Amino acid sequence: MEAVQETPDRPPLDLSVLSDEAFLSGNGIPRLTVVDSTGSTNADLLRGVTEDPGAWPDLSVLTAEYQSAARGRLDRRWEAPARSSVSVSLVLRPVNAAGRPLPTHSFSWLSLLAALALREALAETAGLPAELKWPNDVLVRGRKIAGILAQLGPLGGAGTPPVVLGTGLNVTLTEPELPVPTATSVLLENADTVDRTELLKSYLSRFATLYRSFCNADGDPAAGMAGGPSLHKRVEHLLTTLGKQVRAQLPGDHEIIGHATRLDEYGSLLVVDAAGHEHVVTAGDVVHLRPWNPAGTGGQGDGRGGHGGAESGYA
Repeated sequence: MEAVQETPDRPPLDLSVLSDEAFLSGNGIPRLTVVDSTGSTNADLLRGVTEDPGAWPDLSVLTAEYQSAARGRLDRRWEAPARSSVSVSLVLRPVNAAGRPLPTHSFSWLSLLAALALREALAETAGLPAELKWPNDVLVRGRKIAGILAQLGPLGGAGTPPVVLGTGLNVTLTEPELPVPTATSVLLENADTVDRTELLKSYLSRFATLYRSFCNADGDPAAGMAGGPSLHKRVEHLLTTLGKQVRAQLPGDHEIIGHATRLDEYGSLLVVDAAGHEHVVTAGDVVHLRPWNPAGTGGQGDGRGGHGGAESGYA
């Protein structure tokens, strides 16, 4: 008979730590708001940048202790217990050091940049060996621990729309609380800490550093950033999708089966089929992306490529 897993302690976010002026100013965060409950932090910010854009400058942050109507890609919806996750959204108005807006085609890299920042936070703060799964997931030991969703806001007078970037990280979800078997949480991976305040601070500071470097490079993913390799190289190095046989199911019942080889300059996945033809798969097009093996050689993989359902965060 299986033992019943106790619900872990789930304290609220520490507002005094998050509102520390040295932390906020040091990372260029002009506004950080914590709410007890909301439908969706992304939806709230999309509404906010529409109704009162001046109130939400670049790198403004909204985080919630509980979300009742969070959504991800393909309008997937889910709920997690209150205070069990980091649910955070940022307003991004990307400009370079001279104040010139970044080209909108560079925006497709922002969710990958966020995944990279979260991976660094998990590694350095929680001691977890995280990897990236294209287009918007973070995995630990092959299981999804976080999801990210970037959405364009309304086109303003400046001619460049803001981006609302939502991230959801499973922190203290127990096995029975996981939405699918291929998900996991910081708690279940025996991390060095499950302190949501520290995890959120770590993520925000790492994101801010990478984001500023990316903006100052005019959104060029091939440019060196933050004193190291380019965003393109960093993401490809950590992308567990590359090198695998995958099945990408596209809208309209189209399907591509092939070898995931690399990312192009827009962050799209390049898949080479059996005939040697290279296909460009964009994050906006893909419905499912799964490891694939021919019949009789192991089925459709072991779940390490993710799951079609919402497993965590902004999936």
